[in-house]
Amino acid sequence: MKILRYIKNKGISYGLLQNQKIKKIKGDIFSNYIITEEKIDLKSVKLLSPVEPPNIIAVGLNYKKHADESGAKKYPQRPIVFLKATTSVVGPQDNIILPQIAPAEVDYEAELAVIIAKKAKNIREDEVDDYVLGYTCANDVSARDCQIKLDKQWARAKSFDTFCPLGPWIETDLNPAKLNIKSILNGKTMQDSNTADLIFDVKYLLSYCSQNMTLLPGTVIMTGTPEGVGFARKPPVYLRTGDKIEVEIEGIGKLKNSVIDNKN
Repeated sequence: MKILRYIKNKGISYGLLQNQKIKKIKGDIFSNYIITEEKIDLKSVKLLSPVEPPNIIAVGLNYKKHADESGAKKYPQRPIVFLKATTSVVGPQDNIILPQIAPAEVDYEAELAVIIAKKAKNIREDEVDDYVLGYTCANDVSARDCQIKLDKQWARAKSFDTFCPLGPWIETDLNPAKLNIKSILNGKTMQDSNTADLIFDVKYLLSYCSQNMTLLPGTVIMTGTPEGVGFARKPPVYLRTGDKIEVEIEGIGKLKNSVIDNKN
C-alpha cells in the first residue's frame, strides 16, 4: 500500500492512496493507527515529505558502475556511511534551492530510500523485513565543490536546506532487490540503472547500520546512487535555476522537484 503525508486546510495528516483518492489515517503510523473511510481527492492536497525522520543515514559509492565512474580503484569493503541533516528534507514538488554560498556545482543523485518501522539495534539480515515500513524515492542533492574541493568531506555538501527531497509516498509492498531507478533532468534521462547493481543490498545495509547506531522509527536510510551523476559527465552537468529534476523508481513512482536560486 501507498502511505502518504499531506496538508489540507492547514492540517497535516497521513493517508492511504487508492485510485487517486486518499483514505485518512488516524493515529501513529509507527505505532497504532486505523485507516478511516474518510476520502479526499489526491489533487486537493499538497503532498509533504512522507516522513519527518529523526535521522537520515546515507551510503556512498554503493552501486558498482557509480563507483567506477567516480574513479574508485576498488569497491568498498564495507558501506561508506554518512549523515544528512534532517533540515535538508523537503517533499514532492518542493523547490531545491541553490545555496548562496555554493551554487555552482549542485548535483542530483537518484536513490532508493528505506523507512524504518520500529526501533532496531543489532538486527540480523534475516530479521530486516520486520523492521521496514516501506520505501520511497529520494534525491541526495550534493554540492560537489564543497564535497570534493573545499571541505573534502561530505557533511556540509549533503546537508544544505532542501538537499533531501523525499516522496511522493511510502510503498509498503515492495521487493527492493531488482528495481529500475532513474533520474530525469528537464525530460532527459541521466541515470538509468537497477538496484541489482548495488554493492551492499538493503538487508545488509540495514543490519550493518543497526550494529553501529540505533535505528529509530521513521529513520530514513538512503541506499546510494547509480551511475550518471552530473559531476562524472564530460562536460559536467550541474543543476541550474529553472531545472526540473525527477527521480523515478519502479514500483514506487516519481519524485519531482524544481530548482531555484536562493534569493534571501
